[in-house]
Amino acid sequence: MSDELPAAPAPVDRARSFGSVAEAYDRGRPSYPAEAVAWLAGGEAKVVLELAAGTGKLTRALVDQGHAVFATEPDEAMLEVLRDRVPEVSAKVATAEEIPANDRSVDVVVVAQAFHWFDPESALPEIARVLKPGGHVALVWNSRDERIPWVRRMGDLLGRQDLDTSSADHLVHSDLFGFVEEASFKHWQEVNRETVLDLARSRSSFLVMDEEEQERHLAQVLAFYDDYGRGMDGMQIPYVTRCYRAVVVDGDEPATSGPDEPSQEGPVVSDGTDTDMLLIDFR
Repeated sequence: MSDELPAAPAPVDRARSFGSVAEAYDRGRPSYPAEAVAWLAGGEAKVVLELAAGTGKLTRALVDQGHAVFATEPDEAMLEVLRDRVPEVSAKVATAEEIPANDRSVDVVVVAQAFHWFDPESALPEIARVLKPGGHVALVWNSRDERIPWVRRMGDLLGRQDLDTSSADHLVHSDLFGFVEEASFKHWQEVNRETVLDLARSRSSFLVMDEEEQERHLAQVLAFYDDYGRGMDGMQIPYVTRCYRAVVVDGDEPATSGPDEPSQEGPVVSDGTDTDMLLIDFR
């Protein structure tokens, strides 16, 4: 484990605090460009397990591209928003360290904006366990493009946690996965005077402030917005979507298919019991 990453217990507690601002998170956070979603899943329609799915920002995009998606999220309040946003998806409360799925049951495991919260020593073996031979894991972060001066000013206010994708190094150094591919995609998020506050409220740094600090912080965010005269026209925030994927190394047989080749096996995903099995095919 990298010395630069926080110890597991602290980030897990902070990660699960988002439920208190689930609606603000859903309104304020950006979605993902279609090209990035296609790259993360790779190939034709597949069975995708999304870990730490939050309010379903990526889930909705995966379903819209034809994938059969199962979602897990440790925070029930976040999951309730996801169920409302993407009602056709099977969604369960679970962590990445204990995945409620059978061995070799999914084609892709995807993680959006959350891998840095995981304990990699537990989560990576679990991810490898549920992937079919030739299946892959995909990680993604939306990061503001701070090459632009006013966006750097916004980063001074909101924090820069999303710019740090260094936790992907755990995947690079894992013996459970092969070569890690990388790709980046640009897109814009339009926010207005209300949703820019939701963007601020959805930050983990905001959640640990006391009430007085939160009010002061939101006033600073509004002042920043008003300084740029965006008004009713809104503000377009530039993002770079940074993506990573790697094929699982199968212990019994070498992986012969890559992310762009669809799996031919029928998926079986369990909710953690011996009796409730979910079977899906794409015919």
